[in-house]
Amino acid sequence: MNADTRVGSHDWTMRTGGHLAPAETRRLIVDLARAHATNAVGRLGLLVHLNPGRNAYVPPARLVPPSSALTRAATGAATKVLPAPLLNHSHRTYVFGRTIGELEGVDVDDELLYAAALLHDVGLVTTTGRDDFTLSSARAALDVAEAVGLSTAAADTLQTAITMHHNPRVARDAGPVAYLLAAGAGVDVAGVRSWQLPAATLTAAVRDHPRDGFKTYFTHAWAEEAARVPRGRARLLRRYGAFTAAIALAPFDD
Repeated sequence: MNADTRVGSHDWTMRTGGHLAPAETRRLIVDLARAHATNAVGRLGLLVHLNPGRNAYVPPARLVPPSSALTRAATGAATKVLPAPLLNHSHRTYVFGRTIGELEGVDVDDELLYAAALLHDVGLVTTTGRDDFTLSSARAALDVAEAVGLSTAAADTLQTAITMHHNPRVARDAGPVAYLLAAGAGVDVAGVRSWQLPAATLTAAVRDHPRDGFKTYFTHAWAEEAARVPRGRARLLRRYGAFTAAIALAPFDD
């Protein structure tokens, strides 16, 4: 099988430890600039009340997490490790990603998306050394996948969704799990695409999974990750993406 050379894929992250080559950095800066432009236009729409989410509706029943051996195992593994701000963020990431999937008609494996959402930030708590935190998250996901007998293909999908989720841009051609995981995390962390979601969905997610000082906690955790992996994507987002400001300006109370 050929290795997946896309920046952020599990193969790439394993091979590089998440350390970007100069050409990769330049490509991601271009993606980041495009993301900034999209975010600016969307946030302006929010300010003038032209956001498309005002007229959108997703039945709450469509956002209830699936119950299976995989999702129960992922929940158990995440709950053992993650402090409340990150655990609740993981739950909101699933809700927001699943909502975008519903609005766009994306056919996604809900179990894989939920497991990826619950485990994607485990490495922010457990990682030591010089490698990207998502490698530890992916290893935790593999442990869960093997424990419940998930297929190799499904486990690979789960791991790459996790290692890719903090790329500045994750397109639909990365696969539905990776696309919606990144989209859901982007909504919760920086408010990216929040204007596309119904207000009722945003409110319910925060009510059911309180933020508990998430902005402060995540800002500190991200700064530590950026310092630990100076050529990684976390550092790139802080240096070129005004990521600390983006977290602070997300349209949620902390």
